[in-house]
Amino acid sequence: QVQLVESGGGLVQAGGSLRLSCAASGRTFSSYPMGWFRQAPGKEREFVAAISRSGGRTGYADSVKGRFTMSRDNAKNTVYLQMNSLKPEDTAVYYCGAAHGADYYLRLTRYEYDYWGQGTRVTVSS
Repeated sequence: QVQLVESGGGLVQAGGSLRLSCAASGRTFSSYPMGWFRQAPGKEREFVAAISRSGGRTGYADSVKGRFTMSRDNAKNTVYLQMNSLKPEDTAVYYCGAAHGADYYLRLTRYEYDYWGQGTRVTVSS
């Protein structure tokens, strides 16, 4: 089992940047494919980014491609989401997730993740 704690959210103006972190407990962090999702008020939780166990493969939602970068540091049991050129529509609570199982594909839906953090709020003002 793994416990996840997100941090780094806040209020930023449009065009600004934030870096989110997700710290994981446990000695087997490197065995989990990871993902970032977000949920805006009144909307379902949606996929943002995913990363393989080693960090060698990443995938992004079209809405963030070219602006967001997901990475991981397995020595620090942490994944990151660097968010640049933020837009008001990026406003949401951001969650990281960890998944059991094979690593040969990236997990793009929330149903494929087994563990979630409590979320960190990002607000982008126009």
